[in-house]
Amino acid sequence: MNFYALDFETASYAKHSACSVALIKVENSQIVGEYYSLIKPETDFFWKNIQIHGIHPEDVADAPKFPEVWAQIHACFQQNTLVVAHNAGFDCSVLSGCLDYYGLQQPNYMSLCTVKTSRKLFPEMPNHKLNTVCDKLAIQLNNHHDALEDSRACAEILLYQEKHFGVEPLKKLVTMK
Repeated sequence: MNFYALDFETASYAKHSACSVALIKVENSQIVGEYYSLIKPETDFFWKNIQIHGIHPEDVADAPKFPEVWAQIHACFQQNTLVVAHNAGFDCSVLSGCLDYYGLQQPNYMSLCTVKTSRKLFPEMPNHKLNTVCDKLAIQLNNHHDALEDSRACAEILLYQEKHFGVEPLKKLVTMK
């Protein structure tokens, strides 16, 4: 399998409030690269979000704004590229919200949600939250809600599913963005 695992953290409920992003690159079913950046959002931080991910306004004071980050990662979002996220609806909507906010072109790419694949392949789990799935599959997740840790865990979940179930049940859940 070849894909990028994506995770965003946000400063608020605004879809354009990304304050960190991470991508894990997988080629031939092996993790071969990673990208992480803090992002300076043009929104206020909500205390609840800070409590979740621990990123404070002062942490991103000198961070690049989204367009600078997008210039570094946009090649990961091409028509034939598979982008995977745990709760892909959220992460894809943050990407879309940031692109809209800055007037940047929306890419066309394939998307796969490991919440959905986990629900299909592991219906017996009590829930399909990232930490629950990682715990049940013995996948290391040291710092949940750190974008790099979460995207790495997401990649590991999909690789576990590929190894144990093959790609056919996964292909059925791929969507176009």
